[in-house]
Order: sequence, then C-alpha cells, then structure tokens
Amino acid sequence: MSADGDGVQRLRRLLREGGGLMATLVEDARELAAGGIVNGAPREAKDGGGSATPAQLAASGPRARARGEDYELLIEAIYEGYLLHYATPRAMRVPEADLRLLAGDRLYAIGLSQLVEIGDVLAVAELADTITLSALAQGAGNPALAEAVWMAGARAVGWGASAAHASAKELVRAGTPEAIDAMRTSAFAAPTSR
Repeated sequence: MSADGDGVQRLRRLLREGGGLMATLVEDARELAAGGIVNGAPREAKDGGGSATPAQLAASGPRARARGEDYELLIEAIYEGYLLHYATPRAMRVPEADLRLLAGDRLYAIGLSQLVEIGDVLAVAELADTITLSALAQGAGNPALAEAVWMAGARAVGWGASAAHASAKELVRAGTPEAIDAMRTSAFAAPTSR
C-alpha cells in the first residue's frame, strides 16, 4: 500500500498520460495543498484525514497484497468515479454536472477494466455491487450508508467476502434501517471466500 494520498497522485498521472478530455480535468495537487476550491465548495478531509481510503483498505488485504499498488490505483479510479457522481472528487475539477457523470462513468470503466486484466472476477463482481449499492444509498438520501458500503466492499475485495457481507448487501437492497449497522459490521467479519 502506498503512502496516504499517493494512490490519488498516481491516478492523476494515469489520467494525464491518457490524454484527451480526462487529462484536462485533472486537478493540480498544488491547488489541493493550498486548500483548493472544487465545484464552488472547499475540500474536506475524509474522516478527519486519518482513516484509510477504500482503495488503501482493499490493497492491504491478503487477496490484493501481491499487487497492492495496482489494486490501490484501480480502486482509487473507481472510487473517484463514485465521488464525481455524488460528492467532492479528489483528483479532478469538473465544473458541469453532465460532464461529472460522464467522467465518473469513465473512471468506473478504467478501474473495472484493469481489474479484468488482473483476472480478479470476484473483485469485479464485488465492486459492481459496491457501485450499485452506494448508488441506492445515495438515492435514498443516506450518504453514511453509501460510505459504509464502500468500506465493506473494499474489505471484501482485500480479504474476501463473508456471509455477513452478503446479508448486509441484501439489507441495503431491501432498504431496511438495519442495513447501515449490518454493512459496518460486515467490514470486520471473517471472510468465507478468497
């Protein structure tokens, strides 16, 4: 796992090297250090700045550790896509709502296609569920549940899924109030698959 923020820096480099419209949307890291403004609002430190990102959590698990930097980069891309859709992105400045959606979808595709190249079908399925379930949570007006979905999904990518995680996903799909506690608990349950 790389140092805090390094995965986002590597994502910026990847997008710049790819050229095209995505490269023009990459935000300069110096603007972040200066407290840059994104989409008219100041940036906030995630979880007080001390918590691991979903990408760092997944990359540190035994399923991903051998290729930890690859996992961190591709999950940073997918998570940045999610942030473009629902929150404040960390690597890009995208001024228009429609362009934010398109850029977010492109980042989902970049990350998932890299996972396919690695050959981790279980992680592809888990992250597809994570994208879907976090969208359901956001649509229900529950961003805290969406973040719990991301952390539990990252844990499942890094350590393997658990029965508790599968049950928690069903609760999110059903829209039950118990979903958030179940999803938070599933992030720490013992894995049942690798």
